[in-house]
Order: sequence, then structure tokens, then C-alpha cells
Amino acid sequence: MRLSDFDFELPPERIAQRPAERRDAARLLVEQLPDGPRRDRRFADLVEELRSGDLLVLNDVRVRPARLHGARPTGGRVELLLIERVPGEAPRYLAMARPAAKLREGMELRLEGRSSGEFSVRCLERPIGPDGEPEPHWVIELLGDEEALFANCGELPLPPYIERPAGPDAEDAERYQTVYARSGLAVAAPTAGLHFTPELLARLGDAGVERANLTLDVGPGTFRPVQHENLDEHPMHAESFELPAATVEAVQRTRAAGGRVIACGTTTVRALESAARIDGLQPGRRTTRLFLKPGERFHVVDGMITNFHLPKSTLLMLVAAFAGIERMRAAYQHAIEQGYRFYSYGDASLWLREPQS
Repeated sequence: MRLSDFDFELPPERIAQRPAERRDAARLLVEQLPDGPRRDRRFADLVEELRSGDLLVLNDVRVRPARLHGARPTGGRVELLLIERVPGEAPRYLAMARPAAKLREGMELRLEGRSSGEFSVRCLERPIGPDGEPEPHWVIELLGDEEALFANCGELPLPPYIERPAGPDAEDAERYQTVYARSGLAVAAPTAGLHFTPELLARLGDAGVERANLTLDVGPGTFRPVQHENLDEHPMHAESFELPAATVEAVQRTRAAGGRVIACGTTTVRALESAARIDGLQPGRRTTRLFLKPGERFHVVDGMITNFHLPKSTLLMLVAAFAGIERMRAAYQHAIEQGYRFYSYGDASLWLREPQS
């Protein structure tokens, strides 16, 4: 496939800047694969689209307030985005820094906070990339209490297409987080899960839909553009995930009973399909660079809930891999014509097929 195969025109007004009034009030486009009917519904209707014996797998990662603003000793401003915790006792993180070239080893940065306390971080080292050039990252050490620093200085890292000149607000703090978020370090929300409410989850359970969790730490690579026309040349970003034994058992139990495994979000799809390829779906923590594009076979997932994605993105390619590129194009054209809202705060789609043998 070529990058140009995944381009489409999206009117700017289709990019959602705010979430729906209620989480489950978002619209839901249902696609029955391979050539079944298309249905325009509401997310609250999901309980009527799934059936008893299905398994819904959710990514329970929590978005941390991982964006920090501060100043160098000279007064110059610095922005840090913490993307990965470095193993060890001291609270150290790999951080994207702007401007990275202005930082020096041992430099302390004073952070801007919401209270009168003083918080700072120390620059430790700047990794060198495979091309021998410095990367736009720094390893930094948090000075002082880690949780207090996040609470006072951390800012929610909203996607770049959500415009907040004054930064995230109180609504973002509540709505850019799933109701079942538990742990982990994500710099972006698993946005398909933003539509669930506790009441909807309870209704699904009453209808016989089982639920299981995994944790994939969504990184900034999810927004990384594909820069090669030949998709085989794209270096896929890495993300770590934790697959619990209980979730593996739930998948096996569902498969044995003839039920469908429904993944909520492309992050959940990526974790399940990666685990199947790595070691046949065993529990544990791993790192994935899996790039799902048309031509790939799905080993675990029978259904997928996901929002509407950016043109030419790896997430759109994943949808096309699952549904077929022509079905994906037709669904997206329908969504644009019918006024569906796109991206993180937008509406959702549900892609279903009968369970695999």
C-alpha cells in the first residue's frame, strides 16, 4: 500500500474541539463486515449491538499530567513532555524538550506551578540517535516529591488539533480520561473509551457482555506522521503494554464458547494482536512495534470500537487492515457527509464480524 491511499479531505469543522454533552451521547457508526449493513446509532445503543457471550477488552491506562512548563537559569522558557519512566529508584523520565538544544547536563529547570511551592527538575543526559545525532529528548530527574510535582505543575497533554490557547481546562481534566482509567503513563487517552459511562458498562454486563482490561502506555508516537510513500519504510513507534492473565483467560474462554472478542480502541487491538504474534497470547509486560496495515491477518480481535482518525495516519491504516480499504473509505465518506465529529473528542465507530475459528 501507498501513503496516498489513505488520504481524504476532512472539513476543519468536523474536528471536535469539545466532547459531546454526555459521554454516551456521541454518535456511533456501525459497520457489519464484510459486506453487511451500515447503521447510524448513538453510543448508548452499544448494548444492542453487542450480544451475550461477547468479550469487551478495554485499555485502562491513565493519562498523566505529563506536560511541564518551566524556565532555564537564564530565564528562557522550556516545555517538557514526559513520555517514559526510566527504571530505577529515582524518579527519572525520558522527556521531549523544547528547545532541546538549549539544555545542558546538570542544568536545573524551575517549573511553573499552580501553588506557592517551588518545584524543579534536573537535566541528566541527551540520548544519541542511531544516526549519531542528538535526539529531541532528555533524561530528566524530578527533584522533590513526584506526586506533588505532578499535582502542582503537570498539565494534561491534549492533542495538537484540540485548540486551548490557555491550556486544558476543568472539562478536559474530567472528560479526557476514561471512567475506568487505573494506572500507567499515557500522554494521550485511549479515546474510544471516553464514551463509556459506569451505567453503560453495567448495562453491558447485565446483557451478558464480559469485560476484561489491559494496559498500554499510549505514547507521543501515536501522533507521529507517516513520512514515506512506501509504507514498508515507515519506522513504527514503540509502546509498552501489560496483558494480565485474567484477560488471556477471558479471551480463551470467549473463543471456546463461540463469542466475539471486541477491542475498545486501536491501542487495545495493537496490544492483543502483538501478544498473539510475540508468544501466542501469554500474560506479561512487553513492548510492541507492530504496524497493522492492509494485508495483515488478525489473530484475536473480532470487533473494534474506535473514533475517526487522521488522514494518512497509522491508526487509519489499522482500521483499513481490519475492515478492508474500500469499506473504510466508504464508511469515512458516509461519516463526513452525515456530520460525524472526528478525532479524540469526536464520535465513534463499531466494526464487527463473526468470530474466527
